[in-house]
Amino acid sequence: MSTLEAIVLGIVQGLTEFLPISSTGHLRIVPAFLGWDDPGAEFTAVTQLGTMAAVLLYFREDLIRIWRAWLASVPDRSRRRELDARLGWYILLGTVPIGVFGVLFGDQIENGARDLYVIGIALIVFGIVMSVADHVGRRQREIEDVETKDGFWVGIAQAVALIPGVSRSGVTISAGLFLGLDRAAAARFSFLLSVPAVVLSGLFELASIIRGEEGDHVGAGSLVIATLCAFVVGYASIAFLLRFLATHTMFAFVAYRIVLGALVLALAASGAIH
Repeated sequence: MSTLEAIVLGIVQGLTEFLPISSTGHLRIVPAFLGWDDPGAEFTAVTQLGTMAAVLLYFREDLIRIWRAWLASVPDRSRRRELDARLGWYILLGTVPIGVFGVLFGDQIENGARDLYVIGIALIVFGIVMSVADHVGRRQREIEDVETKDGFWVGIAQAVALIPGVSRSGVTISAGLFLGLDRAAAARFSFLLSVPAVVLSGLFELASIIRGEEGDHVGAGSLVIATLCAFVVGYASIAFLLRFLATHTMFAFVAYRIVLGALVLALAASGAIH
C-alpha cells in the first residue's frame, strides 16, 4: 500500500466511521473506484483504532465517569440505579451480541460479505431503514432515559453492522430512534457503545498482523499513517454529527446511501469495478 492510499483510506475511515454511511463499505468501494486493491477487513479493523481514539478523547469525561460508576456498582448493587453505572452495564450488555456474531460468522464477514453486490444492497436497504426510523421514532427520550432493553436491542443492531455497507452508527442510531430516543441521545449512546467492540476487534486484528498471519500487503508504515488520519478526521466527524443531528433529519445520509448503493450495483454489474 502506498502512502497516498494510506492517507486517502485513513481519511475515508475517519469520515465514514461516525457518519451513518458505512466505513467498512467505503473502505471497499473507494479502492474499487480508484483501481486499488481491497485493503481487507484487517486493515479496516486496525484503522478503526484511530477513530476509537477519537471517541475516547471526545467522550473522555463521560467514559471515565461511566467506568468508575460501573466498577463501584459491581460489589454494591444499590449503586446500579445511578445513570453512569447503568450506562456501563448497558454498554457491556450491548457488546455481547457483536462478540457472538463476530466469532460465529467471522470468516463470512471478512470474505464473502465484502462482495460489492452485498455492500450496494446493504447501503440501499439500511438507508431505507434509517429513513423509516427517522420518521416513525417518537424522539421523546434522552440519554438519561436509556434502559436495559435499549442496551440489548441497540447491541443486536450493532452486530448486524458487521455486514459491510450497513453502517454501525447508522443502524445503532436507527435502533435508538425506533426505541424512542431523540437523535442526539441515540447518536451519543451509539458512540459510547462502539468503544469496547471496536477496540477489542482492532487489537485482535493488529495482533494477527504483528504475528504475520494477515495483512502482509499493507505494511506497518501505511497502517500508522492511515490510523493517524482516521483519528484526526474522526474527531471532527463526531463533533459535526452530534451538532447536525440536533437540528436536522437523516435525509441527506439516506439519499447519499441510496444513490451510492445504486451506483455500486450498476458499476459492478457492468464490470466497471471488481
